Amino acid sequence: MEVRWLDDFLALARTRHFSRAAEMQHVSQPTFSRRIRLLEESMGSILVNRQTLPLSLTPAGELFLEFCERITRDVRDTKDRIAALEAEASARISVGSTQGLFSHFYQGWARDAGIAERLQLNLKATSWVGEQFLDALENGECDLVLCYWHPDLPWGSRLTGDRFEWLVLARESLVPVSVVDEEGHPRFALPGSQAQPAPLIAYHNRGFLQSAIEGYLARQNLTAHLLPLNENTQSASIKALVKQGFGMGWLPKRMTEKSEQFGSLVRAGDEHWDVPLEIRLIRLRDARSDDLITLWQQLEI
Repeated sequence: MEVRWLDDFLALARTRHFSRAAEMQHVSQPTFSRRIRLLEESMGSILVNRQTLPLSLTPAGELFLEFCERITRDVRDTKDRIAALEAEASARISVGSTQGLFSHFYQGWARDAGIAERLQLNLKATSWVGEQFLDALENGECDLVLCYWHPDLPWGSRLTGDRFEWLVLARESLVPVSVVDEEGHPRFALPGSQAQPAPLIAYHNRGFLQSAIEGYLARQNLTAHLLPLNENTQSASIKALVKQGFGMGWLPKRMTEKSEQFGSLVRAGDEHWDVPLEIRLIRLRDARSDDLITLWQQLEI
């Protein structure tokens, strides 16, 4: 059964006249009559008594009319509910978050700040890398960006101008970790040696964190003998490879806490090797909505 047949039948039931109903449906009378016939064939019953003036409905037609009215009412109500959902979604503030922060920080922070219901995560952000988050802000793909920040970001100078504003939400550190050996010590420990460098599961240089590690070690005059085996943009991918024993890697402390608690990962170096980070929330200085300004002011308090 075609959906338009329901509209045809409702028009005929209202007008009780084929010509007027055809006009309402913007078709010729022969076309309209043929569609009503096809509807009756589809239902296997005569729905319209054509021997009366004005036309009347058969008992089967009266039953079908109730069905049409119920379906029309349900469709209208559903459209209203969908429109309300769309309006609610569009009113939410779109957030682009790195995958690691979404998994281990975003939800708890948004809940504790009392703003979870006002935010909507942009799922496209899971494929963005590094500077693409700022590009997304400028292109209007999101209203806020939740990311790590440190002084060695290769594109960090973009944040020093008057284009963006940010809030420091929390402090974080990258912790070197490894699986344990038979004696409970890290299988791969810093600093390694020239003869036996520590295998490293590294971050991609376009992301947020590899430049943090390299810059911090250089400033602290810490020399590590490392053999990079792999590059990843996501902390979760690095954690998975480290836990499988392929090498050591630096992970956000929030991501390592449970693994260290249950002994599946241990430190590969003491606190001197920890790399400090900030967790920042960034927006365009020229906010696109009053709701965003209101939320930002709430977070600044």
